[in-house]
Amino acid sequence: MIKKEIEIDGKLVPFRASATVPRLYRAYFQRDIFRDMYQLEKTMGKADESDIPLNDLEMFENIAYIMAKHADPTQPDTPEEWLDQFDTFSIYVVLPKILELWNLDNKTMVESKKKLAEVQGK
Repeated sequence: MIKKEIEIDGKLVPFRASATVPRLYRAYFQRDIFRDMYQLEKTMGKADESDIPLNDLEMFENIAYIMAKHADPTQPDTPEEWLDQFDTFSIYVVLPKILELWNLDNKTMVESKKKLAEVQGK
């Protein structure tokens, strides 16, 4: 589990990445977070803010919401209510930080699995 605070609209918002996030995302949105993260990385690599497809923007908002709710369960119960607390919310500012958090957590999980395999193999 890795936590990080990201500034959004002048507020520090906690986000959390862990093995639970894909399950929470799937349960809440009936979508695969791994596919959606891959799609967002592709979109960010080739689009400017006015070119981001609405579906990709919604995926980003949903992923941000799940990771924020996972870090702080007192957050609102819907992505819409959660987003409503911010005046501005730039995908270009927040998404790279969420991707970094996501990738750090995934790297940690892979390293832990390798260490476990080494210990079990001895």
